[in-house]
Amino acid sequence: MTQPALAAYACRPEESRGRLYPEPESPSRSVFQRDRDRIIHSSAFRRLQYKTQVFVYHEGDHYRTRLTHSLEVAQIARSIARRLALNEDLAEALSLAHDLGHTPFGHAGEEALNDVMKEFGGFRHNDQTLRVLTKLEHRYAAFDGLNLTWETLEGIAKHNGPVRSELTPTLAGYVRQHDLELSTWPAAEAQVAALADDIAYDNHDTDDGLRAGLFAIADLAEVPLLGPVFAEIDKLYPGIEEARRVHEAIRRLIDRMIGDVVDESHRRIAALKAGSAADIRRHSTAVIAFSAGMWEQERGLRRFLFERMYRHYRVNRMASKARRIVQELFRLLLAEPQCLPTEWQSQASGAGTRETARVVADYIAGMTDRFALDEHYRLFDRYATT
Repeated sequence: MTQPALAAYACRPEESRGRLYPEPESPSRSVFQRDRDRIIHSSAFRRLQYKTQVFVYHEGDHYRTRLTHSLEVAQIARSIARRLALNEDLAEALSLAHDLGHTPFGHAGEEALNDVMKEFGGFRHNDQTLRVLTKLEHRYAAFDGLNLTWETLEGIAKHNGPVRSELTPTLAGYVRQHDLELSTWPAAEAQVAALADDIAYDNHDTDDGLRAGLFAIADLAEVPLLGPVFAEIDKLYPGIEEARRVHEAIRRLIDRMIGDVVDESHRRIAALKAGSAADIRRHSTAVIAFSAGMWEQERGLRRFLFERMYRHYRVNRMASKARRIVQELFRLLLAEPQCLPTEWQSQASGAGTRETARVVADYIAGMTDRFALDEHYRLFDRYATT
């Protein structure tokens, strides 16, 4: 089934503002399809397979990783984009790229790296994603990074809307060469990818939390969104086995959340009378959004997950260990950059400097969970061999 004709307010590949480094385009793929393919073939994308979503990779084969999360976000984003007649390829590219800058061990790793990097400018995974896409991928002969289109990089830079705070060095340096118009909203496709991210982790974290035994289905009876869905399934399929019961609930909830986003976004776009992607960017607020009722219920589900999953003692123990591993690796490598691999040593400027701190942060942020565990063992265990 081919994608329906694009709406007037969608991003069109033939109208792309281009790449920082001009290059001949593909005769068989649009510019946004090419962006997606470059992201999929990147080293950073492959490493997402062994990066934590909530549970460290060795805790079980069935839990989500950053890779499976990104794929689920892309599927949801494409579903929303299709129903709104937006550019599916751009929405997919943004979804697949949005977590490339994540550290090992999920948000615990990011918090730990930000703590030790505070005197050197801090660390944020969104900024690190931009570094990966514009600097750290070394695959092409003519440029560093992936040389993605303006529209894709705009969507990454404005992940949470207009950028009005002080710019990070990475973002400031890039926009001097390729202005991403940070004061405006991103295109509708980028807004879709951001909301698809929320829908994906609300649902798959619920699934993983149930699978891990951090809470039970009975605990969800009073939770907005999920309680009524489980009641509906129990009425339709009395006695259904638990695994099917959970899957039915998750798939129905994803469908309802997507439907709500589509209906509310149609309403907002119609009220705006958007006739171009530029109209979406110039608008004073997001046009892709939950309805007020769905937003309030989604907040309720999020509160439940924070209380019963993200703050569960088993998750806290993993996070505590992860923070120590990341911080100990950083401090040792900052003080002794000669312990970095040769190709990273060449970028460092001496022990304790701001430049070396940035190199060490890039090195650690690129690690998978298992590589960080192995590297910590090699550097700190007296009996380890390199």
